[in-house]
Amino acid sequence: MPQKTNSLQDSNRMYMRVIDYIKQEITAGRLQVGSKLPPERTMAEMLGVSRNSVREAVRVLEIMGTTVSVQGAGHFIASNFESAMVETLSLMFVLKKLDFRQISQLRYALELKSFTLAVNHATEQDLADLREIISQLDMGLKEEEENVLLDKRLHYSIARASGNQLFVEILQALSDVMDRFIADLRRDIMSEESQKRKLYDVHRRIVENIFTKDIAAGSAAVAEHFALIDQQLELRGGAVPDTN
Repeated sequence: MPQKTNSLQDSNRMYMRVIDYIKQEITAGRLQVGSKLPPERTMAEMLGVSRNSVREAVRVLEIMGTTVSVQGAGHFIASNFESAMVETLSLMFVLKKLDFRQISQLRYALELKSFTLAVNHATEQDLADLREIISQLDMGLKEEEENVLLDKRLHYSIARASGNQLFVEILQALSDVMDRFIADLRRDIMSEESQKRKLYDVHRRIVENIFTKDIAAGSAAVAEHFALIDQQLELRGGAVPDTN
């Protein structure tokens, strides 16, 4: 039994040697997004490991979103971290029995900081995008599905305007859970005209305060936005996401 354990530890060390090598090559700039990894045999001989260890390392990196396999062409450096985070977060929400309140709290923290950064970092294109989205939301005649997409687009656009790509990646990684989350809440809020107008009004004020660079007023609007969400969550009891 001890020999089997030692053998497993040795195997782990071998494929970690390959992972460390690839990480070092990325850090040094010799491997970038789109770069093809050296052939399995080359890496195995260079690092003194088996080809199985190389394959295991590449499989792990693919799960992490660092590499992608193209049949007949080889393995390439990728940046599919969003998909890796989606899988991890989706499982975490289910296994840890996290509820919508916790999703809302995470979104609030991210989006409040996104707003404050967007005030100083939004480009002319960012501002044009936000103006267009608010204009479309103001029409109020669109189908529910289109409104949901506009809602998502608005929040992601503010995250992009922050200039912090990590905010965008995390918000997009949450999208599988947030899709139904946003759609359900919008449906509940829009069941009453007064609530529907409140949602549009806070969206409009958040965007306006990016233009006017009023952090205090915009932060208050973000807080009001999530107060509307929390109100709906209280009505539904902050239920755990339905995974069916």
